[in-house]
Amino acid sequence: MDTLSYKTISVKPAEVKKEWYVIDATDLVLGRLASRVALILRGKNKPSFTPNVDCGDNVIIVNADKVKLTGKKMTDRVYIRYTGYPGGQRFTTPKELLAKKPTELLRMSVKGMLPKTRLGNKLINNLFLYAGPEHPHQAQKPKELKLNEM
Repeated sequence: MDTLSYKTISVKPAEVKKEWYVIDATDLVLGRLASRVALILRGKNKPSFTPNVDCGDNVIIVNADKVKLTGKKMTDRVYIRYTGYPGGQRFTTPKELLAKKPTELLRMSVKGMLPKTRLGNKLINNLFLYAGPEHPHQAQKPKELKLNEM
């Protein structure tokens, strides 16, 4: 067997072909949606995946406010953040977060599944979240993506 015929292909940033996908988040479970979106943003669904290059696709999520959580997580789960000042610990539940910022819950979930590096900070910019059914990215001709069929 000729071992020289097997070459590892590393894609350069200029060679990456990015697609646009639109996902309807109505009645999808938050964690399952976030993990599949993170996989697409990272580019792990492509055969030309390169770990140190942004080779993922752009993802548009509509109806982000209609995402659901299983069990009692909507009221029992608590997100903690800290302002940096003494006594500045703040607590919020997913229900309160959806009421205040409808897209932030999904953004936090996807960001937590991306690398905690400069590459991860670039990848989260390829995610576009909208609370309603409309989005302004019709010029990019996004493809409809059904996560249940993926």
